[in-house]
Amino acid sequence: MNIVFMGTPDFALPSFIKVKERFGVSAVITQPPRPAGRGMKKVHPPLREVALRFNTPVYQPETKKDLESLIEYLSPDCIITVAYGRILSPKILAVPPYGVLNLHASLLPKYRGPAPIQRALMAGEKITGNTVFLVNEKMDSGDILLQETVSVREEDNFVSLSQKLALQGAVLLIKALDLWFKGKIKPIPQKEEKATYAPPIRNEEFKICWKASAESVRDRIRGLYPNAYTFFRGNRIKILKVRVVKGMGDPGEILGDKTFTVACGKGAVEILELISPKGKKIKGEDFIRGYNPQRGELLK
Repeated sequence: MNIVFMGTPDFALPSFIKVKERFGVSAVITQPPRPAGRGMKKVHPPLREVALRFNTPVYQPETKKDLESLIEYLSPDCIITVAYGRILSPKILAVPPYGVLNLHASLLPKYRGPAPIQRALMAGEKITGNTVFLVNEKMDSGDILLQETVSVREEDNFVSLSQKLALQGAVLLIKALDLWFKGKIKPIPQKEEKATYAPPIRNEEFKICWKASAESVRDRIRGLYPNAYTFFRGNRIKILKVRVVKGMGDPGEILGDKTFTVACGKGAVEILELISPKGKKIKGEDFIRGYNPQRGELLK
């Protein structure tokens, strides 16, 4: 079986390794290097480095035309995509006789789109999951092959839930491929009336809105971990972990002098972990001792 694997971030790594070990992968296609970090140096995607360690040819086409020509040249029997980052054209979809299979980190048709894990956490979901489906011309709307639910723990954040879904999704993908190649699975159309969308995270969403309820503030911090932020005395601090507690005050008002408790639009949260103005990860109680915030001061 001539299989081409397409993916980009860390989320794709467990799936690539499982597919490589079980079926073999003829080639990997991933995104070109992009500027990243403070120095804005070009960095290759994680999948590239792992694929090369497995002695798998790696291609990084820049344009849609380049990608179409590459797929035509590779002539795969099946294409597998896991968080590749581009919509595939009808010309590409028509090439592999076994189709294009995608692993998506939600229970489709819920949370179609590029940010399903973040949006599920931000919405306070208690259950999410993975879906393996056949890719068509519309985003995340193809027929479903297999699904599996995953529980969302209260302590889960974007990083921990992503890791959990990536590992369990890789196992689900292998199961789906085995059944699909043997003709033992029947695709099931998605119910369009139940579809929801998970749009990309906008820059302004990372700033915490203290006017929201305490539960909403907590879930936003979990979903945007580790980049949700606020301002203290004009300095940006990143909030990593909070818990909902009792308390009343103006939104953003610091309520305690022994615990880092902040009022929300409804209720309050205690900040348990944060990145200080000096860039250090510290506990809320250490912030209280080190920066001596005054009761009644506002986080903005």
